[in-house]
Amino acid sequence: MEAKRMSDAKKMLQYEANKKSVGIAYLLWFFLGGFGAHRFYLGRSGSGALLLALTLVNILLSVVGIGLILLIIPGIWVLVDAFLIPGMVSDYNNHLINMLGA
Repeated sequence: MEAKRMSDAKKMLQYEANKKSVGIAYLLWFFLGGFGAHRFYLGRSGSGALLLALTLVNILLSVVGIGLILLIIPGIWVLVDAFLIPGMVSDYNNHLINMLGA
């Protein structure tokens, strides 16, 4: 019984140390959202890399003028993410719980 309680305590400590915060995700979204920082933070590195690449390409293309118009695409994506962040944090934390076997 004591070993199970120690195991559960260890799992809780691991969860507390690795869980993600909605507040930090929103700070990253607000300051670095166009670069996908909030997605990288929440373990969604594929879509974060895509958002980062899309933003960087559009910034480079703004030299010839077309990039400024195309920045609308990552802008809309980041705006939609503002509503999706709580669910993404919840998904990440629930996945963490399942991985720890709690």
